[in-house]
Amino acid sequence: MKFIPSKIKQRFAALHSDHKRIARSAVWVSLFSLLGKLAGAAKEMAVAYRYGVSGVVDAYQLAFTVVTWIPGTLVSVIGVVLIPILVRLRQQDSKDRALFLEEMHGTVLILGGLFMLVSVLLGPPALAYLAAGLSEETRQMARQLIFGMAPVALLILTIKVLAARLQAQEKQVNTLLESMPAAAICGFILFWPKGAEIAPLLWGVLLGFVVQTAWLAYLAQRADGQSFRFRWSWRSSHWPEFYQAVGVMAIGQFVMSFITPLDQYFAAQLGDSAIATLSYGNRLIALLNGLGSLAVSRATLPVFSEIAALGDWARARRMALKWSGLMFAIGGGAAAVCWLTAPWIIKLLFERGAFTANDTVVVAAVFRWSLIQLPFYFSVLVLVQLMASCNRFGVMSIFAATNFLVKLGFNLLLTPWMGIEGIALATSLMYSYSLSCFLGLVLWLDRERSTE
Repeated sequence: MKFIPSKIKQRFAALHSDHKRIARSAVWVSLFSLLGKLAGAAKEMAVAYRYGVSGVVDAYQLAFTVVTWIPGTLVSVIGVVLIPILVRLRQQDSKDRALFLEEMHGTVLILGGLFMLVSVLLGPPALAYLAAGLSEETRQMARQLIFGMAPVALLILTIKVLAARLQAQEKQVNTLLESMPAAAICGFILFWPKGAEIAPLLWGVLLGFVVQTAWLAYLAQRADGQSFRFRWSWRSSHWPEFYQAVGVMAIGQFVMSFITPLDQYFAAQLGDSAIATLSYGNRLIALLNGLGSLAVSRATLPVFSEIAALGDWARARRMALKWSGLMFAIGGGAAAVCWLTAPWIIKLLFERGAFTANDTVVVAAVFRWSLIQLPFYFSVLVLVQLMASCNRFGVMSIFAATNFLVKLGFNLLLTPWMGIEGIALATSLMYSYSLSCFLGLVLWLDRERSTE
């Protein structure tokens, strides 16, 4: 440690223990996310090599959206609502905690089975609207993938509950295991014989999610001592709190969930390969989000929840604003660097096989407009965790619903003018609006509490 200046060591030693906990967890999440995203990047490189921007990629993206749309919306709510409850349960009776978790797993099994059925019955009709501008061959492949990937609807719900159990114990290894589907897809694409178009994607997705679920179940049991059992009852005293929070927040998140199919609808109107082009840019943005904002958001929620349980709003607010400002600066710096190097990044990752130099130019342009979202997205996620820890789910739901309206408005305005790049820019503008809303909410809560 002699190479570290003494002033830096002194300042780090003087930090509050909560900041150190957040920093420590964020480092682990960033490390695991980096390893996981490298697997994701390898998968995207394999997909680009084998399929380019062909209709197969369009079909896969559409089918995955249809299957995971509703359960994915619920997953985003469960993680935010469940972790604060599990943090409080750490200090309570183990039997009470076990009852709630067993009933939670049973509930997820019922809901997952229902979502599988919905995917099979309603997926093809929904596809007819989303893929109206695509070829019949692409639509047929998407229908086949919907039927094959239906079990994913159950698996992602189970994965989220198991991951929440780990995060409540401030264990972040679940972030690493999120790479399992990508790693499996990559392996199947590389070793599956030529001639089968959608089979490697289908079996890679299924095997990856199954392995991830099994591994998380083992790790969650080791972390909190609770077994992975199912109970089909709702006798736990914590269900009313959970229902109320999920019910309020799910409204906004359900509206917000329309953004992905909305973007795919607008892209589909631009013709074949547009959805694939947009998806390549979005995958790279997801990589950057995973390395930055995801790390801090997952690290802060358990800490903020613990502080909120003590009723210390001022301390939680100070910490959140500091981390939010830091993440804005990091996001801005990352966006600037990636904007300058975008063509080189796209060429390095994707330009081989069926992915041509012309594809690099188009995807790089979409990627650049998407980068504008990084500072706003990085910053706002910290404030979202603060509001979740304080049970401000109602106003969070309102913000989420209005996000969709902002996104729709900008899509209508920018897509006819800019094409696919307009869809990417609309997302960036939406997150800038979201950050302004949450900053305003923090200021309002300050005034409200100062008058109490």
